[in-house]
Amino acid sequence: MAERLVAAATLRAAAPSGPSPAGRRAGPSSSAFFPSSSSSSPALRLVSLRTASSRPSQKARSTGRGRSVRCMATASDAAQLKAAREDIRELLKTTHCHPILVRLGWHDSGTYDKNVKDWPERGGANGSLRFDVELKHGANAGLVNALKLVQPIKDKYPSITYADLFQLASATAIEEAGGPKIPMKYGRVDVTGPEQCPPEGKLPDAGPSAPADHLRVVFYRMGLDDKEIVALSGAHTLGRSRPERSGWGKPETKYTKNGPGAPGGQSWTAEWLKFGNSYFKEIKEKRDQDLLVLPTDAALFEDPAFKVYAEKYAADEEAFFKDYAEAHAKLSSVGAKFDPAEGFSLDD
Repeated sequence: MAERLVAAATLRAAAPSGPSPAGRRAGPSSSAFFPSSSSSSPALRLVSLRTASSRPSQKARSTGRGRSVRCMATASDAAQLKAAREDIRELLKTTHCHPILVRLGWHDSGTYDKNVKDWPERGGANGSLRFDVELKHGANAGLVNALKLVQPIKDKYPSITYADLFQLASATAIEEAGGPKIPMKYGRVDVTGPEQCPPEGKLPDAGPSAPADHLRVVFYRMGLDDKEIVALSGAHTLGRSRPERSGWGKPETKYTKNGPGAPGGQSWTAEWLKFGNSYFKEIKEKRDQDLLVLPTDAALFEDPAFKVYAEKYAADEEAFFKDYAEAHAKLSSVGAKFDPAEGFSLDD
């Protein structure tokens, strides 16, 4: 889960490169989902070279440069999605980019507004985050690096949508970091141009004056409840925040000074590439000054209704995994348009 879907991650990319011009123009706005924390690595530079050298047909790709390039608005091919999942697993092994891939999926889906009926105006996971106009939103600073990581996979498998790819990458990152199996469905339809991107300001902020109220405003708008808010916040067990990007965290701690990926930033947990319930334990105790606690994190143990779930997850990792998997799957689907309408599973 800084302005994000609870996110965000920054979730915190261990692998991505330095801030893009888009990220710099966006300013220091941070998402509570996952505050931005991309970093540079040889692995990402190699991915960028592969992206530059590939020549997919115009039908199969979108430039993301403000031009409306038609892409496939049909159901993704299940066989290609399964193959893409294997490529994502290999990417995770070499780049340690779990946090930023979670953030990518969350920020594409976290714009959903249950009060808006029409698609794509209602937001949700629709692939709109591939366009520059949305990448430049303050909460999305650094996510251009996530797009660079997954673009070669999209080029390789043109019969999958960006919306499905972003959510596949996010769920796979959680699972490969030791988290629960997410009961995902696929078949999301992509928007076709930047004019269909949502307005800025849909994602949560990391430091609002009334953190608990702010989280409820943002997540209730998406149709999520208190339990789901707290469960999704637990994704901060992954990643780190960089003050030069998000305005939050220390430049470096004993847990981040040696990477992996580019060193630096401040993590929420000591093992910030391992998914577990340590986030809740650390937030509750607040014993380690090298670990980050945002106002929206602290609110989970300060607000009476949130605290019920936060205490439960700190004591019971199995319960956290169960509730997290359900909340993540819901977040990835709300607002999305599916073809076929009921979607499909890769594990049927």
